[in-house]
Amino acid sequence: MSEQARRRPHKPYRRPQKDPVRMLAFEALRAVDERDAYANLVLPPLLRKAREKGDFDGRDAALATELVYGTLRRQGTYDAVISACIDRPLREVDPPVLDVLALGAHQLLGTRIPTHAAVSASVELARVVLGDGRAKFVNAVLRKISQQDLDAWVAQVAPPYDDDPEDHLAVVHSHPRWVVSALWDSLGGGRAGIEDLLEADNERPEVTLVARPGRATTEELSAVTETLPGRWSPYALRMAEGGEPGAIEAVKEGRAGVQDEGSQLVAIALANAPVEGSDARWLDGCAGPGGKAALLAALAAERGAALLASEKQPHRARLVERALAGNPGPYQVIAADGTRPPWRPGSFDRVLMDVPCSGLGALRRRPEARWRRRPEDLDGFAPLQRALLTEALSAVRVGGVVGYATCSPHLAETRVVVDDVLKKVGGAELIDARPLLPGVPALGDGPDVQLWPHLHGTDAMYLALLRRTA
Repeated sequence: MSEQARRRPHKPYRRPQKDPVRMLAFEALRAVDERDAYANLVLPPLLRKAREKGDFDGRDAALATELVYGTLRRQGTYDAVISACIDRPLREVDPPVLDVLALGAHQLLGTRIPTHAAVSASVELARVVLGDGRAKFVNAVLRKISQQDLDAWVAQVAPPYDDDPEDHLAVVHSHPRWVVSALWDSLGGGRAGIEDLLEADNERPEVTLVARPGRATTEELSAVTETLPGRWSPYALRMAEGGEPGAIEAVKEGRAGVQDEGSQLVAIALANAPVEGSDARWLDGCAGPGGKAALLAALAAERGAALLASEKQPHRARLVERALAGNPGPYQVIAADGTRPPWRPGSFDRVLMDVPCSGLGALRRRPEARWRRRPEDLDGFAPLQRALLTEALSAVRVGGVVGYATCSPHLAETRVVVDDVLKKVGGAELIDARPLLPGVPALGDGPDVQLWPHLHGTDAMYLALLRRTA
């Protein structure tokens, strides 16, 4: 060691400082990765706990929310950028390190946080959760990322559109290639439409309220919180950004709720579909967690009809009970398997079967689902979807109507299922659902309806209406 080095004063070790916002964001991302948790279920209790401890104010909560959802939405793009900045395959980087790098990449490329602050805050987080050694790796990678903006990075890491359109869109818009392909097949058309759809998937969705008819009104809700009218549903209100739906008295009491407008339209269309003869008994055959069931129950009560809400999973059936509590009309909630139902054939005038599906229609709300789902998952859902629709057609009487709904636009979960069941079962026909969504544009050739985030501002809900004829 040189004399100069011996004389240099030794820097005292500085303990890393915990940043509550970034620590919470990291904790949420780890839960999503390790436990297959959903961010929209993990984040609220973490934020509530932070507020109770006095660590957070409203701005902190907003930043933590943006860091979590922004990182998850752009994960595919950020992974491509990070991969270009390291000398090993991405799979060889420990997942917690990748989470810190992705959080840092989002701050650098997806927010207005100054470069120095984004890098230093991420390195400090790495020191706390990973240790000083790996924090140096994080620092080196983020400094490389900070040398270009997002557009420049995308131009570098995405293949040209003309060479591989689907892979280009997958990297640019942060969707798995197979999801891009499936959505494009369902949407049809050229490049502009699919780009608009993928961009809409990466936007933060509005919080939409439903005023359950006979129990609350949109006027009542708009008087107590800042809202805009719904676009299509007469019972919908769109909340201003930052609004707290749980603080609204009508929501606390179950007279109103949080429900995407596409989900509302499905329930309304089924309720308004023409039936021949009686209209006294309605069934929601896959009722959990209860949003559509609560709206159907309110609509049924206005007509003196009774709703049976059935849900296979007991814990989800309890959520349905909570959603329907206080409904003025007759209703019953049961835990039952819709493929082996306890009711007799031909018992109902209206049946809704909102089947389990891939959830590709709700990627705005659950951005992590795009990375979690695999093409082979569709094979697992297919038999269940067909069985549930078959039993729904058995449950409805002749002249009654069945609504088959999914929160997925994938053709294998929508039209293919309906066509297969109609061929197999017989004694049923499709009816045109489009007139039952008055004022809603761009509903296609019918008779079924596919809603889209970029065209309608809703989740990508699908609805087919079928009348029992024999």
